[in-house]
Amino acid sequence: MSGGLHGISEHQRRVLFDWFPDAVIEHDHSWGLTETTVLQMRSGALRYIVKAAPPGDKHLAREFQAHSQWLGPWLERGRAPRLAHADPEAGLLATEFVPGHLVLGSQVAEGPDTYRQAGELLGLFHRQASVIDPDYERSANAGALRWLDGPHRIDPGTVRELRRMIASWPTPPATLVPTHGDWQPRNWLWSDGALVPIDFGRVALRPAMTDFARLHVQEFRGNPALEAAFLAGYGPDPRDSDTWFRSRVREAVGTAAWAFVHHDEAFEHQGHEMLAAVLSERGRP
Repeated sequence: MSGGLHGISEHQRRVLFDWFPDAVIEHDHSWGLTETTVLQMRSGALRYIVKAAPPGDKHLAREFQAHSQWLGPWLERGRAPRLAHADPEAGLLATEFVPGHLVLGSQVAEGPDTYRQAGELLGLFHRQASVIDPDYERSANAGALRWLDGPHRIDPGTVRELRRMIASWPTPPATLVPTHGDWQPRNWLWSDGALVPIDFGRVALRPAMTDFARLHVQEFRGNPALEAAFLAGYGPDPRDSDTWFRSRVREAVGTAAWAFVHHDEAFEHQGHEMLAAVLSERGRP
């Protein structure tokens, strides 16, 4: 195996050699803000994407679960990377390479058909299963409070207001579905006219509306045509006003705090913008 294997343990190297004894590393796609290493490899005539992380890494564990349990509706349509190898104990998986380019920053990034496809695929993903969780809202509120307890740059007055607000919220049962967790153009490939989702490290059971959070503050902002195209593909809008407000507050808090901890200033700025926007509606429950 030739090329650099930075971030790959000796055991992971041995497993990779068993899978791909003639592999050549073509590109390092690692993000740099997490412990996951992402490599593009060629073995024979085929290409693969390999992900490696330390044992117990929760993001890679979610990738394993997504491939084993939730990607069926997309795979049936040829719209997701297909798993080639997996070794959960080693913290290693390989998927078949999907040719194409990221939607983010490309010519199709503002095309209505892109968002219609994104909505259609997300609807398929959400509709494959559902469960009622009586404790989701309470747990999500507790998670937001933990972020506020940790390091961040949210001003003290806003923190006090958030604590009072969260303490006053009702905690009704929630309907949870499989969610991608980071549904936005940086996690969509454009492959020969078709949208292909990637990166499943945040896949989990959550309310469907949570997958609208990134698009709401980014691509849909000031562009109702893209939102309309997305909903035309997705189906009925799951964003109930009260629960959507609570979800957006929690998402904003988590974004601002997570980005501060991981030294991602642009993402942190977005989190503070999200927080300011949603708190302008603070009269809602």
